[in-house]
Amino acid sequence: MKTGMKTLTFAITHFCVAFTVAWLLTGSFVIGGLLAMIEPAVNTVAYAIHERIWERRGRVLMA
Repeated sequence: MKTGMKTLTFAITHFCVAFTVAWLLTGSFVIGGLLAMIEPAVNTVAYAIHERIWERRGRVLMA
């Protein structure tokens, strides 16, 4: 559950940052919004996978 909540709060933070950066770079609310939806979604999945790998790695090292 901890990883799920951590991933969710990371996704929200990342969305806000990605939108702001994309909007400032493009000047377009629509393009900024699209980029902010796609990039954090992909990165959030990668982050969740990363966390699970590290959790398993920790269990293997402790065994």
